[in-house]
Amino acid sequence: MGSVSNLLPVIAILPFLGALLPGVMIRAGRNACASFTAVPTVLALVLLASLAPDVLRGEVITAEFAWLPQLGLSVSFFLDGLGLLFAGMILGVGLLIILYARFYLSGDDPMGQFYTYLLLFQGAMLGIVLSDNILLLLIFWELTSLSSFLLIGYWKHLPEGRQGARMALAVTGGGGLALIGGMLILGNIAGSYNLTDILSQGDLIRASDWYLPALILILLGAFTKSAQFPFHFWLPHAMAAPTPVSAYLHSATMVKAGVFLLARLWPVLSGTPEWFYIVSTVGLITMLIGAKIALFKDDLKALLAFSTVSHLGLLTMLLGFGTKAAAFAAVFHIINHLTFKAALFMTAGIVDHETHTRDIKRLGGLRHLMPITFGIGTIAALSMAGIPLFNGFLSKELMLEEAAHTTWAGNPWVVGGLSTLAALFSVAYSFRFISHVFLGPQRDDYPAKPHDPPFGLWIAPAFLAFFVVLIGIAPFLAEPLVNAAAGAVTGAPSDKYLSIWHGVTPALIMSIIAVLGGLLLLALHAPLMRLWNATPRPEAKVMFDAVVAAVVALVRSITYGLHNGSMSRYLAIFVAATVALGYAAWSGGGHLPATRAIQPIPPVVAVGWLMLIVSTATVVILHRQRFRALVVIGVLGLMISSGFVYLSAPDLALTQISVETVTIMLLLLALYFLPKDSPLESSAARRVRDGVIALVAGGAVTALAMAFMLRDVADPISAFHLENAKTGGGGTNVVNVILVDFRGYDTYGEIIVLGIAGLAIFALMDAVLNGPASRRLRNMTPVENCARDRHPMMMVVATRAMMPIAVVVGAYFFLRGHNQPGGGFVAGLVISIALLMQYMASGFAWAQSRQRIEYHAMIGWGALIAGLTGVGSWLFGKPFLTSDFGYFEIPPIEEFELATALLFDLGVFLTVLGSVMLMLYSLSRMARYAGETVNTEPMDYDPSRNVADTTGKES
Repeated sequence: MGSVSNLLPVIAILPFLGALLPGVMIRAGRNACASFTAVPTVLALVLLASLAPDVLRGEVITAEFAWLPQLGLSVSFFLDGLGLLFAGMILGVGLLIILYARFYLSGDDPMGQFYTYLLLFQGAMLGIVLSDNILLLLIFWELTSLSSFLLIGYWKHLPEGRQGARMALAVTGGGGLALIGGMLILGNIAGSYNLTDILSQGDLIRASDWYLPALILILLGAFTKSAQFPFHFWLPHAMAAPTPVSAYLHSATMVKAGVFLLARLWPVLSGTPEWFYIVSTVGLITMLIGAKIALFKDDLKALLAFSTVSHLGLLTMLLGFGTKAAAFAAVFHIINHLTFKAALFMTAGIVDHETHTRDIKRLGGLRHLMPITFGIGTIAALSMAGIPLFNGFLSKELMLEEAAHTTWAGNPWVVGGLSTLAALFSVAYSFRFISHVFLGPQRDDYPAKPHDPPFGLWIAPAFLAFFVVLIGIAPFLAEPLVNAAAGAVTGAPSDKYLSIWHGVTPALIMSIIAVLGGLLLLALHAPLMRLWNATPRPEAKVMFDAVVAAVVALVRSITYGLHNGSMSRYLAIFVAATVALGYAAWSGGGHLPATRAIQPIPPVVAVGWLMLIVSTATVVILHRQRFRALVVIGVLGLMISSGFVYLSAPDLALTQISVETVTIMLLLLALYFLPKDSPLESSAARRVRDGVIALVAGGAVTALAMAFMLRDVADPISAFHLENAKTGGGGTNVVNVILVDFRGYDTYGEIIVLGIAGLAIFALMDAVLNGPASRRLRNMTPVENCARDRHPMMMVVATRAMMPIAVVVGAYFFLRGHNQPGGGFVAGLVISIALLMQYMASGFAWAQSRQRIEYHAMIGWGALIAGLTGVGSWLFGKPFLTSDFGYFEIPPIEEFELATALLFDLGVFLTVLGSVMLMLYSLSRMARYAGETVNTEPMDYDPSRNVADTTGKES
């Protein structure tokens, strides 16, 4: 049973919208910043609470919006019991962390930045637990890695903070890559990328040959995120983050993401031996190792960090058992761990904040100096130890009960015995937290005088400690939420009940052993600590650093071996590999035999082809003589344009010749700043090698073209364009309709790239003019040594006459483009040619001083107009850049057509014109910097003097 609610995407997006507020509101003060940070979290929590009654009744609430349905990608969310539990944890604890951080962070910490990172992280976590589409889930999954990187490295001045952030990103990011592969396999098996569909295909997925690869890849993602062995080492190093971050990551968010994923996919992945042995074994090992290491850590946060590793292992082990009772126990412990672990981290932060140390060896006796903190910390630590009347006891009993009845490799004692040992260590480090920090005599050498903090710093952990006790003595209050979440995990409604007393059971006996053994272990802590310090053991950080260093060295050797700065080498490798792969594909067979014969080649076509061959060879031979090579390149462009005309493609011919003209003119102007000849850089052997590769590649492309032309293509897309150009796009020029309608998004991307190219050239020229290279420009040949008629009268007169004609022709091409050859691109190039000729006729500086248009703005306006034209389609429920058209009649004018594509073409026109002219302006700045003078007349000849002005200056 389910229902649809549009509140789900609102809940998911609220933290991201709220992330815009802290950076602004910090200017109004720290209180205002914290308050406005809390607003989106409170709103999301209220909206979630409004949906909670339906979810607790067993409903699944969904919301879906199509995004890229062809790829199976939709913006879809769903909320069930498990999602409700985790979303409530993320938002509820997030609200407490916002309050706690307000009083924890010092005045020197950039609070606005901290809260921005926190809300981004909160939004990413919400996206994970609410996403229905697994591709969307993967996006949010990677966002948690990126945002946690910012949070862990928040104190950038601390080397350990920077290293902890890098380590967390490397480990969780690598696991995320594995998870992407696993999720894609899972979606392919199920035939859908929606979780609600995948979760109903458990039998199909477990029976698939791809089940094991998908399982391993998904578990890699979950284990790295939730710090399971052997990836557990990154989590303690993340403790360099501020305590509010640690409390949030460890209790309700990032490290629980892996556990959430295991729980979410439990219905389709569990129930197999592979799941049981991999998941439960890894969880058991992690639980034991984390608990053992935590006992011997002197840093308060390190002790709690390894305890988190241990409890995450406990959750993983329970989910690995694959039974409904174990899943119920795991869900219940998720809640309990949230309450006591967040309270403990906040308590550790208070101790550090007030005493200026987290070193347990420098603490003790704080119960009288910090009674409130002592009470909160003791309650939370007793719960972590699993002492009765605290919520941790209840879930620990459920865990031990399941462990006692689990057989591993035929042995009924292994899981139960090791779980009891891990619980024993848990009791020991929990009581150590109480006794070594708060009990014992007061000291007189605290780094700072301890005292309880202000109300704002202890109210958040006190609130959590209250729930520790409340659930511990009245567990039935948590039953509805636990049953709803457990039912979502197992795929069946859960009717389990929680009770403080279950009688004398194996779990109770194991628990008593753990408590007594933990107290004994604590009493022997001092000699055991000496033994621990004297025992050599592998250090995860050293191993990680060694692996990273080895990988970096390997990558550098490969990179420096392949990328030596030689462009010809890169091209040779790329082209040769491409030809080899193409030949391998062709020789493998599978292609159809030829169905057409080669048509007769007319003499004119043969001559044109021969001219292309000769021109291409001439460019290769004369490439070091830049001017001559450029002239021959122009011939090539003209021949290609002629080919387009011959093949009945006037649009392409017009575009080609316009682009060719503009390019050649710009290159001619650029040659002014370059040496006459290119230096000889390649040896004879390398030139022979490159020539052979070029000939083979050219022959391969020829063969591929022949293969296509000699075979019939089934259902060519050109037929669709020809049939729908007029009816769908309102134009008879099919090429233009394709560019502005059918593939308008491609064209929009191309003009953006062109605009970026113009801006990049301007930026590069600016760097040249203001950098060391400017000295070379000053030392260039003086202008007076150049031709005496730099700006001859004949050229000036011709370009003046050409200018208005070119503008009219450009306008004509622009207006007719939708039905005849032309369009905004060609129009922009035609007018660019006219302006370029003005620059060439009268000089860069003279023409530039008379321009009244800001070319940067022209590019911006062009991209904006084109983009707004596309956005306008959304207002009518159409896809981006869908054009519309209509026919109008204004007497006495005959009926005419107007199409929205005209506005898009206007954007194309402005962007093209602005980009070309900005490139020219960049060259003009260089010319002026190199010493070109500004003419007072448009030509060198001054009629009043009847002499040639060789300097370009007025006498």
